[in-house]
Amino acid sequence: MEMIKVVVSGAGGRMGRLLLQAVVEEDGMELAAALEGEKHSSLGRDVGELMGTGERGIVLCSALEEITGDWDVLVEFSTPGATLSHLPIAIERGKGVVIGTTGFTGEEKGKIRDFSSKIPVLLSPNMSIGVNLLFRTAGEIAKVLGTKYDVEIVETHHRLKKDAPSGTALRLAESIAEARGQDLEKVAVYGRHGNTGERAEGNIGIHAVRGGTVAGDHTVIFAGDSERIELSHRAESREVFVSGAIKAARFIAEAEPGLYDMQDVIKSSGQWSVDSS
Repeated sequence: MEMIKVVVSGAGGRMGRLLLQAVVEEDGMELAAALEGEKHSSLGRDVGELMGTGERGIVLCSALEEITGDWDVLVEFSTPGATLSHLPIAIERGKGVVIGTTGFTGEEKGKIRDFSSKIPVLLSPNMSIGVNLLFRTAGEIAKVLGTKYDVEIVETHHRLKKDAPSGTALRLAESIAEARGQDLEKVAVYGRHGNTGERAEGNIGIHAVRGGTVAGDHTVIFAGDSERIELSHRAESREVFVSGAIKAARFIAEAEPGLYDMQDVIKSSGQWSVDSS
């Protein structure tokens, strides 16, 4: 089996550091390079310092185009701007990209879709297998219940998270809106304050909570007359995201050009054998 050579972008962040270690420890994978922003304090230093290990012989750099060695997959846990700037370089070199970066606008997601016509790109706001099962389950429930049940999504993350609501909460809302035949932009309500009046039928409420060191909690509430269904996922550590990212990198290394998500990774493993259509 040939080694899959991985570049980690956002290597100095919480997810990036864990991913560096995971790639190094994963059979059949090799760390090819590590990237960070131009102002990161560890630029120019060996990535072993980020990992808390001995020297790895790989220097943290800020530009993907500076990487002269060969690589197979770029894994992004950086910023929307950095991720979008790296995609044209990946196209030039014919390499696949796994994107765990969140906070993209609708227009930016459109650009990613355009790029994916030339290289394999996996875009997922959450790499956890459990969360992706939640996406699917929430959509199936929404399809049955319709708009007569009020939907509210509550997400909680650590105090350092910069974007709100989380990409996972937005993907949950998209899954539910799609299942109900709605345009999320027309029915989403982001938090409430003051005299908001009665809740409109069909709205999808999305609420962000920030504090402490929470890795990520998401709850979907389907509230009907005299009953309520709640679906929750709680990430107890970032290890679940790292494990998913490794699976995604393996998948994208063999994939044809196109836009994929974690649902495709799970299906390719045979874990979901039931047709959800």
